[in-house]
Amino acid sequence: MELSIKSTTLLVAILLTGLSAGLFYAWEVSVIPGTKRIPDRAYLETMQSINRAILNPAFYIIFFGSLLFLIASSYLQYKTQFNLAFGLVLAATLSYVIGTFGVTLFGNVPLNEGLDVVNLNQLSKEALTNTRLTYEGQWNRWHTIRTVFSVLAFLLCLLAAFMESSSDKITSLNL
Repeated sequence: MELSIKSTTLLVAILLTGLSAGLFYAWEVSVIPGTKRIPDRAYLETMQSINRAILNPAFYIIFFGSLLFLIASSYLQYKTQFNLAFGLVLAATLSYVIGTFGVTLFGNVPLNEGLDVVNLNQLSKEALTNTRLTYEGQWNRWHTIRTVFSVLAFLLCLLAAFMESSSDKITSLNL
């Protein structure tokens, strides 16, 4: 079985989007509940550390790769055959671009950058609590939104692959 560029691009988009959705989902169900149980200073130190550590090549490949391959897959789907698979890939792309990439860029990242410049050693116990309250609730809301949209993008890509596969089988039977 030979994979076309269109199918290969969709397959890579599915893989990367699935990894992105998995990362955000795992964070949602493990890290967030775990960090709710730790004291304010430890929470803020942990988030500063994680926010710095996640900026690495493996994360960039998943996060930006999903974006690039979804866009490329939308283009290739549109270019070769305007059908339901194209609509699903386009919906996945928009979901990821707006709900995952956009929310991260305009929601989570500004909060991370604001927290990064806070010198925790100079804050009183009350200031640590206030900093956490200001940061944590907003960050978690934005994170939940991007988690939902990344999972949605992944599911839409999977559906598109099934539609494309079904369409290919129907086309070959009609020859």
